[in-house]
Amino acid sequence: MGAGLLEGRTALVVGASTGIGAEAARVFAREGASVMLAARDGDRLDQQVRLLRGEGHDVDAVRCDVSSADDVQRMVDATLERFGGLDAALNNAAATQSGLLEDLTEAEFDQIVSVNLRGVWLCLRSEMTHMRRAGGGAIVNVTSVGALKASSGLGAYQATKHGVVGLTLTAAHDGGPAGIRVNAVAPGPTETAMLDATRIAIPGGVEARVAATPLRKTATTSDIAEAAAWLLSDRAGHVSGVHLPVDGGYRA
Repeated sequence: MGAGLLEGRTALVVGASTGIGAEAARVFAREGASVMLAARDGDRLDQQVRLLRGEGHDVDAVRCDVSSADDVQRMVDATLERFGGLDAALNNAAATQSGLLEDLTEAEFDQIVSVNLRGVWLCLRSEMTHMRRAGGGAIVNVTSVGALKASSGLGAYQATKHGVVGLTLTAAHDGGPAGIRVNAVAPGPTETAMLDATRIAIPGGVEARVAATPLRKTATTSDIAEAAAWLLSDRAGHVSGVHLPVDGGYRA
């Protein structure tokens, strides 16, 4: 059981059907939050909700495509209607790609930007509008170690994650006077389906990063979720505008 870091809070987890998002919903619930899970895959969302309700947690789910402004606003509205407020949000939905920059099509590039960058902006816009009216809140955006140290073959993905860092820092400035804290976590290689796809697309790439990591291992989804929970909690009450690597020392 958790330490109650988020006791009495309502948390929204975007991209909650698998991987980091699914684990974050579990960690936040165990830390005492009521949690709204959001993602495009309704079947997987329903599965996560059943698991968490089976543990006695107060959770619900809403389908959302973060590239759609209407979907994002409906997601926030559904959270407010179901739980009566929104205190914390994790913006985690993302898509990835592989291939040299010159080999990407315009459609592939636009799709990555639509989800990874525009989607985060849409989430921030709706979340911060409510939090400003409510008198404050906390938001964490999920970026990547690729926003700190680039590598070949993930150019569009890494570019969007750099963009999310910019959004995070600006949002921290914009929201600070209203009591809204905005931070980001930058996972290193983390054991998710996305990492499995990267292993296939870029043979040896993950292994090279792990070899260059002082802890000599990949992260678990729990490693990332626990860092996000702390940033969303009052224990990080004077932390805003931070881009926190959770990468086993890769950037050291």
